[in-house]
Amino acid sequence: MSILEQEGEQKQEKIVSMFDDIAPTYDTANRVMSMGVDISWRKKACDLAFNYYGQNRLDRIIDVACGTGDMMGYWQKQAQKANITIDELIGVDPSNGMVDVARQKFPDFHYYISKATEIPLEDVTADMLSITYGIRNVVERQEAFYEFNRVLKQNGLVVILEFMKDENKTLLKKMRDVYMHKILPYVGGFISKNLEAYTYLPDSIESFVTIQGMQKELEKAGFEIVHTQSFSMDISTLMIARKK
Repeated sequence: MSILEQEGEQKQEKIVSMFDDIAPTYDTANRVMSMGVDISWRKKACDLAFNYYGQNRLDRIIDVACGTGDMMGYWQKQAQKANITIDELIGVDPSNGMVDVARQKFPDFHYYISKATEIPLEDVTADMLSITYGIRNVVERQEAFYEFNRVLKQNGLVVILEFMKDENKTLLKKMRDVYMHKILPYVGGFISKNLEAYTYLPDSIESFVTIQGMQKELEKAGFEIVHTQSFSMDISTLMIARKK
């Protein structure tokens, strides 16, 4: 293993350890920091993905970096509302602490403790794969996109919700940055008693790829972008891509 690979592995392990630490308060912090609006973002992502896919029965949806299972719960709820059957919902996450919480909330779903670059499932078996507020924490992001392509069926969808910057700076985006850097860390730190974890959030956004950059990475991995949309002062961005 090269020095760069070792550094990447150490960084990934530190991120996983951080999420293990904040797992018990993660859901509460999310709801407070987003004032509950993230629920509408998640529902919108599910509804749009079902519409783009156009099938009434899905064999499998994989939620990577599933955390405490929230997105899996919304996949199930929105599918039921739309009379769509999902045979299997699978959560994949490297954090035992987060998955422990998910198992308590959603005991009927299936889970794997694994990284986004090493999904322990067969080739071409998933109709959709989602990753919500997790791709920022994947050190080897391009490799993860190749892995997503591997497990998805032809024309399968990858659904990404994330805090991303746009190359075009507007007043609205500057206001968003003030909230992210000056307010959010202290709210999350107070709830979790871990200021470092919630200082990491705005710092990781600042160093993260732009919306345009991520679109290029997905295209390189064999996807075509079918939908991009930003929510709530451009705080959150939804991206849906189809496997070619």
